[in-house]
Amino acid sequence: MNPKYPLYIPSKGRYEIRLTSNYLTYMKVSHYIVIEEQEYDLYLDKTKDNNFVTLLVLDKKYQQEYKTLDDLGDAKSKGPGAARNFAWQHSIDNGFDYHWVMDDNIRTFLRTNKNRQIKVSDGAIFSAMEDFCTRYKNVYMAGPNYFMFVPRKSKIPPFVCNTRIYSCNFIKNDIPFRWRGRYNEDTILSLDILEAGACTVQFNAFLQEKTTTQVIGGGNTEEFYAKEGTYPKSKMLVDVYPQYAKIKHRFGRIHHYVDYTPFKKNKLIRKPEINFDDLPKINNYGMKIKKIK
Repeated sequence: MNPKYPLYIPSKGRYEIRLTSNYLTYMKVSHYIVIEEQEYDLYLDKTKDNNFVTLLVLDKKYQQEYKTLDDLGDAKSKGPGAARNFAWQHSIDNGFDYHWVMDDNIRTFLRTNKNRQIKVSDGAIFSAMEDFCTRYKNVYMAGPNYFMFVPRKSKIPPFVCNTRIYSCNFIKNDIPFRWRGRYNEDTILSLDILEAGACTVQFNAFLQEKTTTQVIGGGNTEEFYAKEGTYPKSKMLVDVYPQYAKIKHRFGRIHHYVDYTPFKKNKLIRKPEINFDDLPKINNYGMKIKKIK
């Protein structure tokens, strides 16, 4: 069982690694890798025999028109937001109402079952998240939580509404927002959505194992964090949303803290054409737990 909507992975300088793409390939889930023109041959050499990968070359106009929310212009990388907006439009042009966009450094995807985190081997978790979100009018963005934020010995709900969605984003295409910001574009988009009164859904039933920031070269690590640390990205968020964000020292480095409590009032709105009474009480989407040697 695979997702109904297209999956995109913006990637730069990681043609040798391709963590997210490799795991999606293991899951037999087709996906796009969005790359810059000068790296096309490098990525092609590593993916040409992979039937689940399609390379998309980023249209440079998306970089030229991207809103960085600062006055540095082209003095430094504009981050992955332009490629994400390009993927967004690509999905619209191909007739889709939603799309997935993912960071390129996700090692695995998992399902939480009785507080155990179990690796998945096909795209059923994406299909399950899609079905849940598309039953509501106002779920603008959703995605799986990070595995380290779902501790095994804690009681955790299957999903949480109205918080930030990081690294693996399922997005409604017709919303009046786009990615913006040189840094922290995922938090900015989450706050854009929530401040407008719409909802986000973060799943704890489904998880992603993403590598820690600055561990793998390429991407934002090479463009930003290895040179300047994390202060500029936290400052940008505070500058854009000072009413919700503050700079703090967390996890051994400068970070940001966002107060999402004002958005608890945002409520899910069911689509009238869906009869929730007819939905199955339990649907495992064909998933079964198996030991793999």
